[in-house]
Amino acid sequence: MALQQRPGMLGIGCSNVLARARVQQCLAAASHSNMPCLPVLLHVNGSKKQGSSFLSSQRIGLSRRRRRDLSGVVVAEASAAAGVTPASSSSPPGGISVSDVLWPSAGAFLAMAVLGRMDQMMAYKGVSLTIAPLGAVCAVLFTAPGSPAAKKYNMFVAQIGCAAFGVLALSLFGPGWLARGAALSASIAFMTITGASHPPAASLPLLFIDGPKFHHLQLWYALFPGAAGCIILCLIQEVVIYLKKNFKF
Repeated sequence: MALQQRPGMLGIGCSNVLARARVQQCLAAASHSNMPCLPVLLHVNGSKKQGSSFLSSQRIGLSRRRRRDLSGVVVAEASAAAGVTPASSSSPPGGISVSDVLWPSAGAFLAMAVLGRMDQMMAYKGVSLTIAPLGAVCAVLFTAPGSPAAKKYNMFVAQIGCAAFGVLALSLFGPGWLARGAALSASIAFMTITGASHPPAASLPLLFIDGPKFHHLQLWYALFPGAAGCIILCLIQEVVIYLKKNFKF
């Protein structure tokens, strides 16, 4: 009888050793992949069907978590590529505080007030600093100070270059559609080659060609009123940025 029982006892012992080995493998795998070892334990205890179903649910949950993480990474990378900063949890419900609206608006009002006052002082010369392109510059500097169009290099290079193309086009083709088309196309090519992307500057050559009051400035138009007005706007922009950072409400 003892001899007949030994094979069975040997099989039970082997199965126990295999079970322990599987449990140890499960624990080792769980420590690396954060997967629970309950499925294997259930399988060892005889609940093979329940263990496999539990493992399937765990795999489905893990795949869903991976999809959510991947979608979060894709959204973050897309936002970073587009230059969009996601709203933080500490921001107001609307995402924009009162100070974010007040200070840029006040800066634009101050800019027009200063330029208007300078217009009154230089009225006897028949020129004006309050031109439409500077209104677009205000919007760029005060609402999107971190954008490429608000960089000082882009702004001044584009303002000076595009204004000069307006003067050259008028002198070559005279007033009309040909001068406008040539000046605008040359301005866009100039901004592309130099990397100085500043959209408000593209309106300067058209303003010169269609504005007889600027014709007597000739090449001085490359510096006044576009570039000269941008200097004043940059000074006001520094004030607006300081107020937005230090006086939030």
